[in-house]
Amino acid sequence: MLKVVHINTYDGNGGAGRACLRLNLALNEIGDVDSKVVVFYKFGQNPAVKTFTNTWFKRGRAAAAIITERLLAKRYLKPVKIPFSFTWFGISIIKNPKVLAADVIHLHWVNHSFLNPKHLAELAELNKPIVWTFHDSNAFTGGCHVRYTCDHFERSCGDCPVLADAQPNDISHQIWKQKNEAYQQLNFRIIAPSSWMKASVLRSSLMVGKQIDIIPNTLETNIFQPQNQQEARKKLDLPKDKFIFLTGFMPSKKDSHKGAAYLLESLELLVAKNSIDPSQIELVVFGNRNTEDMPVFPFKTTFLGTIKDDEKLAACYAAADAFLIPSLEDNLPYTVMESLACGTPVIAFTTGGIPDMVQHLHNGFLADYKSSESFCEGLEWIKNYPVKEALRQNAHETVMQKFSEKVIAQKHSELYKSLISHG
Repeated sequence: MLKVVHINTYDGNGGAGRACLRLNLALNEIGDVDSKVVVFYKFGQNPAVKTFTNTWFKRGRAAAAIITERLLAKRYLKPVKIPFSFTWFGISIIKNPKVLAADVIHLHWVNHSFLNPKHLAELAELNKPIVWTFHDSNAFTGGCHVRYTCDHFERSCGDCPVLADAQPNDISHQIWKQKNEAYQQLNFRIIAPSSWMKASVLRSSLMVGKQIDIIPNTLETNIFQPQNQQEARKKLDLPKDKFIFLTGFMPSKKDSHKGAAYLLESLELLVAKNSIDPSQIELVVFGNRNTEDMPVFPFKTTFLGTIKDDEKLAACYAAADAFLIPSLEDNLPYTVMESLACGTPVIAFTTGGIPDMVQHLHNGFLADYKSSESFCEGLEWIKNYPVKEALRQNAHETVMQKFSEKVIAQKHSELYKSLISHG
């Protein structure tokens, strides 16, 4: 049986961690792949997930490196909400028994003082096929994870808009050079979870000549599935007779990456049009860590806080009439896939990998990028749609046909086997 080891910084923390664990489960289900996960820093208690920092000393050293990188980063970065990773720290994994036993090494998200360019290049010594899923842009930039309109990664970075001391030979250019040297030594096959990510990779100066496959992420369709809306609302103590808009983590009105300001403006536009009765609408927000830095919304708002239980999260989607995601750049956001799987239509901007999941006027509404007016049109459209059950059915079918565990696991299995046979 083909042995695959998945390598990620964390176990389930963030979208990449969840994608890694979900793929691992899906691969073990299909029966022809022996899949394992090893992470840099383990938070959870799952005994099936192994860690490279399996002693108190190694774990402490890892935590210290992660924290030190964050503290040092503040000296170099502008006060902007764009994540950026440095390459100061890292560990070697080429002597780990799970890595040595694998037929295929599958990399996922490896930042936060885990695999820097030097330690990535070492993997070439193992002479094994390497697959790397790009969950964000960091692997092919000089440090940033979210690019927005910056095109410096098409050249060799430098003059980085995120750095306080931007110049042609700045840290982003130095990191670009480190990655370029490592990638010259390391042969790997890229998986892009979305067509947008593939198009981005093809523009990168670091990825010239690399082969790319589009294979989306998957999720647990036995958990994220349609359920009775009224029963879901009862579980969450939400009103039975209101139209419920659901949205995710929004730290503040000033937040840039999640687009909270656009959502707020579109909701205010909806009220200003006088086309609906505001008392019949409720906004439900999950993922907020607190309510202190929240804008004032024009509708009654319920904050559910951080939800760590997937079954409760699925009930949130099922309870809602529509899920709103004003994100300005996202690869293949899980919240969209989870919502659709639960049969809940999605209103989103036309950006990133979202159009791979949301089909305009079929299972949701794709608003013009950064247009609050267009997003507001989507809110009106879903509120007034005559046959909402048809939208819910379309949403669920999209996930089952394109993103279900069996479909995605099979695509990965075929790719692994092709790399072994052409090895």
